[in-house]
Amino acid sequence: MRDDSGALPWLMPGAPFPDTSTALDDPDGLLAVGADLRPATLLRAYRAGIFPWYGDGQPILWWSPDPRLVLRPSRFHCSRSLRKLLRQGRFEFSFDHAFSRVIHACASVPRHGQHGTWITDDMLVAYQQLHELGYAHSLEVWQDGELAGGFYGINLGAMFFGESMFSLRPNASKAALAMFCLLQPAHGVTLIDCQMETPHLLSLGADVWPRSEFEQALRERVEAPSRWQWPHEVAPLAEYRRRYRLESSPLGQFLFSS
Repeated sequence: MRDDSGALPWLMPGAPFPDTSTALDDPDGLLAVGADLRPATLLRAYRAGIFPWYGDGQPILWWSPDPRLVLRPSRFHCSRSLRKLLRQGRFEFSFDHAFSRVIHACASVPRHGQHGTWITDDMLVAYQQLHELGYAHSLEVWQDGELAGGFYGINLGAMFFGESMFSLRPNASKAALAMFCLLQPAHGVTLIDCQMETPHLLSLGADVWPRSEFEQALRERVEAPSRWQWPHEVAPLAEYRRRYRLESSPLGQFLFSS
């Protein structure tokens, strides 16, 4: 717990995380410092709705913001321009086909209004380990045989904890998120943790939830069984539509209706 001075708790490796209700209001959600990035620590954190976020030269910082940005795949907002782009078939998609390339791209691709990256070398190693253990996954978007965009995150049961996305071609990351939401009946994820509020994600249908509501939803989902096999080779949307009958969902009906 935090002492009377108001100092954040410094966690030794293996130490339990503080109750999320003790997180700071300013900066919003900062909960603790220290610990480590071992797979067991990271999985314990995600199951409690806690995630690491820090920069080079900083100790590991752990966060649980209130409110929390989430996206229900069934509520994804697919604009008519994105619908048109997806129907044109310019993009192909894959899962876990190029995880290392995706996370390195997320770490290196410049973003408007952002200097540097929070994906440190230690974070790259840690999430690569989680990928090898079957917890961290990526979705890739391809155009003309080249990696155009994508995202990565952690999957636990019916929860997906989105970590970062990137685009090398216009709208590629939007297409990645649309594809993931379109496949919801197949992969079974019913809630995506988007962590921090951004206008971009709000425009795609994300909602702001109080921490207590988010943590309740988390407890209901993280242990849910899943039969989804993540690895998928590069294929066009039409192939995924055929394999998973994507037109059966409301999003699929909107996307594929004439």
